Amino acid sequence: MTSLSYDLHKLTARLDRAADRLLRDHEGISYSRFLALFAIGEGAASQRALADWLGQTEPSTSRMVGVLAEEGLLKVTRVAGAGNRRQLELTAKGAALVKRASRLLEGRFVEVVKRSGVSHVSYQRNTQRLLRQLDAETQTAPGHGRAA
Repeated sequence: MTSLSYDLHKLTARLDRAADRLLRDHEGISYSRFLALFAIGEGAASQRALADWLGQTEPSTSRMVGVLAEEGLLKVTRVAGAGNRRQLELTAKGAALVKRASRLLEGRFVEVVKRSGVSHVSYQRNTQRLLRQLDAETQTAPGHGRAA
């Protein structure tokens, strides 16, 4: 018998690998780079905010931002008078890629959920409840380090 936490980690890893293969095949981008672009589109407007959103170090995020900018998917602007702070914004090309890739991933996930016999609405509602709870616990935990 396995635990729910193990099953969730296993499910997440499999979904991440499937998303990576799908995006590489259809859009020529890795899932991790897509997530960075997606996060920026969702409001992670600085390199620090993006690193936090992705759960990465700032140097790692900085390298990814450089690659995405070189590929014309991201506009990076140094904020005057704010030290090394950089403002991030999707280019039209980046926004279009996020839109296409999001539709592709969501469509495939909806298909998988449907084939599994699980109610999509129920799955989404419960997933959102769990995420809200984890967010609330993270916000109230000393040092923001408390997790499942």
